[in-house]
This record gives sequence, structure tokens and C-alpha cells, in this order.
Amino acid sequence: MTIPTTLHSAASPDGTVIGFTSTGSGRPLVLVHGGTADRRRWTPVLPLLERGHRVHAVDRRGRGLSTDGAHYTIEREYEDVAALVDALAREGGGGVDVLGHSYGALCVLGALGLTSCLRRVVLYEPPLNAAGRIPAEVVSELDSLLARGHNAEAVAYFFRTVVGMPERELDLLRALPAWRDRVAAAPTIARELRAADAYRFDPARLRAVTCPVLLLLGGDSPAPVREDARMLARALRGSRVHVLPGQRHVAMDTAPELFARAVTAFLDQR
Repeated sequence: MTIPTTLHSAASPDGTVIGFTSTGSGRPLVLVHGGTADRRRWTPVLPLLERGHRVHAVDRRGRGLSTDGAHYTIEREYEDVAALVDALAREGGGGVDVLGHSYGALCVLGALGLTSCLRRVVLYEPPLNAAGRIPAEVVSELDSLLARGHNAEAVAYFFRTVVGMPERELDLLRALPAWRDRVAAAPTIARELRAADAYRFDPARLRAVTCPVLLLLGGDSPAPVREDARMLARALRGSRVHVLPGQRHVAMDTAPELFARAVTAFLDQR
């Protein structure tokens, strides 16, 4: 049976319109995608998550159904997530679950202190300590590719040099329908890399967080990503790390059933 998709939007404090699609039925679950993507990057796992949840797949600002602000900072994205969670909580009268991936997980992490309406949160490899990991020449090359309109080359270059993605996984991403959306979102890559480079993780900001948090980690992800997960687990009371065996940064694409089982098992706990 095809589940009808409905289009919605919420207003962020700076007036930016955050668009999202809603499918499925059950408790509300917000999906916040990472860089070089839009809401459709969740397509491989959406049918699995819809079975027990009303899934709200967000377009982060500057792409898809969402508008953009005049000046970009990651703090505005924290506010976007919190505003959407609060709107859905008012509508449904209860707490909201949120799943964030990569840079989107960083945006969710920043929203934890801005809303009291979170029920459970899943964070998949947020880049806590990207500062200094990305050489300035990489960002300059991305700027150059984008300025020349070579969006597809910029996306591939990002995954090779920044994510460290093997060619077999990159070939898989190219074959997915969401690849064209990644190419369309390419102009946001450089600004988000600069924001991640300027980001400084402050464990003290998480002391008041009380909602349960699951930290997803690819079993084959590189050492700095594993250290980020351990650091975040120490800072978040009641959080735990779940390792996805044989996976790296895009288990939604490479092992969708494994990924969805881990997420739904955590969200369905009482």
C-alpha cells in the first residue's frame, strides 16, 4: 500500500521557511539529513521507518522545500530543528523523536538545549572535531569547482577527500535517485565545511540534556569518527553507542535494514 505524502512547513525564528514531507503513522519522527543532500536521501530507509512512525523528512535551509537566510551560521540551523520539533509537539500534544545524520546530527545536537519537546534522539556520526581535519586547499578546490558549475564533480570530490568514502560506496551513491538532489544541493557544501571547521564542541552545554540519546557509529568508520562518538557518549548522560558492523558513514544506503532495525529498536523502547 502506498502511504500518502503530505507537504508541510514551519517558520524558524529568523523567518526562514523549513519545508518537510510527512508519511506513515504513529509517533512523530523528524529526519534531519547531512551535507550534500536533501530530504530524499532517506528514501532507502523511509518505508522501514514509516511502519510505526509518522515520519517528517526535512529539507534543511537552502535546498528543496526550504528557503534560505540572508547570512548563514550553524546556529540558525539549531533554531530550525527546535522550531520544527516545537511545532510538531504542539500539533500532536506529545514528545517528538529526531534522527540526525552527519552535519544534520550536529544541527540536532545544537538544538538539544533549545527545546523541551524531544522524546528520543538518534545521532549518526556528527563531526564534533572537524576543525583542522579539512585542509584549506580542499575548501578552495570545492569553491573553484562550484564557481565553474561543476556541481557533480564537487560532490564526488567532497565524498572522496572529506568523508574518505571508498569508490565502491561512491558508485552506489551515484546510482541512487538521490544523487541528483546531492548535485543540486552542492552550493551549500563549502559554507557547511567552514561552519564545521569553526565548530567547537562544548560538553558543558549538554549537562542539562535528559532525553535518551542513541549514538550510531559505523564499525569500519575511521578512528577520529570513533573518538567523536566516545567523546559525545561521555558528555551525554544516559546515551549509548550502537555500532553498525561493517558500515561506515552511509549505512542508510549500504545496509538500510540493519540501520532501520537499530533506529526503531531504540525508538520503540518504553
